[in-house]
Amino acid sequence: MLRIAFGREDLGRLRVAPDADPLWELVLSLHLLQNRQSAVVFDPWRREVRAGLVRAGLMKTTAALIRLSPWAAYFPDFLTPSRGDRSLEEGISTVLSTPRRQLSAELSEVYAGAPVPSAVRLLAEGDVTALEHLGHALRSYYAVAVEPYLPAVRGAVADDRAVRSAAALHGGAAELLSSYGPALRRAGSTLVADYPVARDMPLHGRPLTLVPSFFCVVAPVALADDALDPVLVHPLGPAPGWLARTKLRGAAPPPVTQLIGPTRALVLDALEQPRSTGQLAQRLRLTASTASRHATVLREAGLVASVRRGNCVLHRRTALGDALMDGRL
Repeated sequence: MLRIAFGREDLGRLRVAPDADPLWELVLSLHLLQNRQSAVVFDPWRREVRAGLVRAGLMKTTAALIRLSPWAAYFPDFLTPSRGDRSLEEGISTVLSTPRRQLSAELSEVYAGAPVPSAVRLLAEGDVTALEHLGHALRSYYAVAVEPYLPAVRGAVADDRAVRSAAALHGGAAELLSSYGPALRRAGSTLVADYPVARDMPLHGRPLTLVPSFFCVVAPVALADDALDPVLVHPLGPAPGWLARTKLRGAAPPPVTQLIGPTRALVLDALEQPRSTGQLAQRLRLTASTASRHATVLREAGLVASVRRGNCVLHRRTALGDALMDGRL
């Protein structure tokens, strides 16, 4: 259990990251390759990524990264220096600029009580060549294990942001916090999160940043060093079958695309489940007016039904829309 002393002033300082963080996704995906957590959800991804790493000749590179960031109660903070506010290259640049003292301390903690591999020891000493190899390894692994799945990551982040935005609009920071459900909750003046070990995390007047993560599973994750700016990475929790759906979404059935156009085909595909106009716009990276216009055209064609709920309109595919997308027409 993670406990964070969280007063009224801290509530006002709460931040939500604008996006998933590339390096957090990289490190947490690396951990997923070392375990069987959320097997139903991630085993298809594991199989595909392992095959891709073999084809790319990156198994040794991946093993080297695992030696730096094992799936364990502790893994080094220097590999995840950002909070969803930097690109991959900006993050890697920060990693490669880590002070030697921090490299040494954190990598020594990884191997506490055990022999340190020679390659890791060179990195801990700030060896320039070792750092260059690390940058290459991070880029190469990311290109196979994370980058091809960014459409799914972005879609999940867009859905999450829509939920958080609606909560904040409705009830401010308190309602925003409540929207994270039982995994993150307030108990009096304490913020409590599910966590693999018992831990207290002080804020000392600093803002807490909540970072969504596609490859984070089971429980939130925080930086180990309390002296660093506080971050809590929380699972987005994709549903089983997300990989297959992403591939289908990336290429709507050609007859549907030819019939109603590529953008409306993607809109119709996204409305397999109810979404507001704002959620639809965020998911497909459209303006709200464009998303509304496409939903209106599809509704007039009988492919989408819309219903007002409070201050928003929810859209969903009709039985006719399902039949069209499934190729039954």
